[in-house]
Amino acid sequence: MSPVLQVGDRILTATEVLPLLAEYQLLPQLVKEIVINQAIAEIECTQQEMKLACQQLAQQYKLTSDATFQLWLQQNNISAKQFEALAVRQLKLEKFKQINWGKDLDAYFVQRKPLLDRVVYSLISTSDIGIAQELYFRILEGEQTFTQMAREYAQGPEKETDGLVGPVELQALHPILAKLLLASQPQQLLPPTQVGDWIVIVRLEKLVPAKLESSMHQRLLNERFNQWLQMQISAQNWQIYQSEMVAVAHR
Repeated sequence: MSPVLQVGDRILTATEVLPLLAEYQLLPQLVKEIVINQAIAEIECTQQEMKLACQQLAQQYKLTSDATFQLWLQQNNISAKQFEALAVRQLKLEKFKQINWGKDLDAYFVQRKPLLDRVVYSLISTSDIGIAQELYFRILEGEQTFTQMAREYAQGPEKETDGLVGPVELQALHPILAKLLLASQPQQLLPPTQVGDWIVIVRLEKLVPAKLESSMHQRLLNERFNQWLQMQISAQNWQIYQSEMVAVAHR
């Protein structure tokens, strides 16, 4: 007997589900999961590792008792065996990332570090070059402080913080602004510069160097994996054959 999916009063057969996945643009997600499953198929785990993975997943979902665990299974319509499979899949995936990109992560961090560093800076943005020039010289000559000028004249959201912005990663900034800050020294007041639609006066207050600690290690590991995954998905040639209603993903 073929499996069916019941959603409320509606019953969907297997041949109806694939076209719906395509209609709702969910097939790329399905292909992604297939690619991951193929990649981690040969990864081996010990019984102890699998047990620990199940415990960690339970902690992740705050399943602190058997009652909450059983309730969670019921709410998510999965069995304890499926929960274990989910935990083991996550374990294998993390192992796969570490095997493939863990060894050269230091070099990748050095490559990425300039844009991962965070900055605290003072900013005044205005649409008037004349006002920007005047403010720049008044701050430079000590007539008024940057804070006073930002509070009175800034036209961007920095007005609400007296011109102070950050800490924020350099990669999150407009490329021109990031380049300015990257090349400047703390407390160096930079002359008015066009950044996008604004004329900005900017001063670097503090540079906060990125460090390859555990959270950054995991972040970069995920970044490398996602880069690889996108390439793998792009290389797939997948489609639905209407005559058989089968989705096929192959190179």
